[in-house]
Amino acid sequence: MVYPAQVETMNTGQLQVSTVSFADGKAIPDVRVSISYTGEPDRVIEEVTTNVSGKTGNVELSAPSLEYSMEPSANQPYSEYNITVNAPGYETYVVDGVEVLPGQKSVQNIKLIPQAANQTAELFVIPPHTLFGDYPPKIIESEIKPVNDTGEIVLSRVVVPEYIVVHDGPPSDASANNYYVPYRDYIKNVASSEIYATWPEDTIVANILAIQSFTLNRVYTEWYRNKGYDFTITSSTAVDHKWIPERNIFQSISDVVDNIFNNFLSRPNVSQPILTQYCDGKRTTCPGVMSQWGSKYLGDEGYSAIEILRNFYGSTIFINETEVISGIPSSWPGYNLEIGSRGDKVRQLQNQLNVIATAYPLIPTIAEDGIYGPATSEAVRVFQSIFDLGQTGITDFPTWFKISEIYVGVSKIAEYVR
Repeated sequence: MVYPAQVETMNTGQLQVSTVSFADGKAIPDVRVSISYTGEPDRVIEEVTTNVSGKTGNVELSAPSLEYSMEPSANQPYSEYNITVNAPGYETYVVDGVEVLPGQKSVQNIKLIPQAANQTAELFVIPPHTLFGDYPPKIIESEIKPVNDTGEIVLSRVVVPEYIVVHDGPPSDASANNYYVPYRDYIKNVASSEIYATWPEDTIVANILAIQSFTLNRVYTEWYRNKGYDFTITSSTAVDHKWIPERNIFQSISDVVDNIFNNFLSRPNVSQPILTQYCDGKRTTCPGVMSQWGSKYLGDEGYSAIEILRNFYGSTIFINETEVISGIPSSWPGYNLEIGSRGDKVRQLQNQLNVIATAYPLIPTIAEDGIYGPATSEAVRVFQSIFDLGQTGITDFPTWFKISEIYVGVSKIAEYVR
């Protein structure tokens, strides 16, 4: 049966739920996940369980017509689902309003909390997407911030932080919660909240670069800390970007972020990342900055990401990158590691994979000999399959940093097990 209030065509998208323990980051198998329409929360339409890696399969779910996300429309371009997650020994976890777009994979990452006496279920409600809902428009600021005032706290170089502190409300709301969020997770969340994953890839890249550069400007200039606040950025669309606690992300957006998360936008002779602001371009127009819908139309015409950005920010804007990434045990070697590679970087990779295997048992244990042979390649391929990376067996840029990220999360577990 199709429910017209939710879906008007027979398009489908996918939803995958991934579960780990909040306490130690270990994957949780055999978790029961119930899925229902948001409009009919008591009627379960799918029930699935997680595998040994803590993940469900890709569940096919009804979604609206693709055209609704291709032009501004009164029709909601995504379906909304509720998920309820139950696992023995953990608190029940409920998310209302998980978004599913046609032809796209939605990923709901969940950190389950160990069960405590008299504790109610964790409930999160996902508000409307910023391109569909009603949010305060951006208050335009100078794209380059003054950094020479006496007493100003400014970083000496551009750094991709391991975490940023997100204030979930406007800066003046002292009652709003602060959240410590891994940098890449923050970017994926904001991009999934502010653009549609159905848009052209170069449009997605351009918008993510703008989000990253804006965020790194807030980090570099310590914008809010210089004003006496104890956070990095806010979730207010009037001054920053929309970030939503525990919202689902889209796999296509996640893939782009993993490939370019150390990039930002610069201008000649300016050391700080540019505060690249934007508006939706339909309900709100902001001359001199990017229009989100305008960037989509340029992507339709075949413009590259940098061409899209220069169309809005001018010809002097360029893509920069930083090698300084906080919290990563060792930097990217600068080239792919593959069969035939040798040396300390390979040995480090092998060690990290073996540590990760203590929490993800599908990954085979390998010799830490510094030689990238078939066994190492197979371990990398299995890792890539678990974490939705291209299954090449080659350690490229996104694979290297994903391995580093997961290693940091599970290394304490491995120390305990050993």
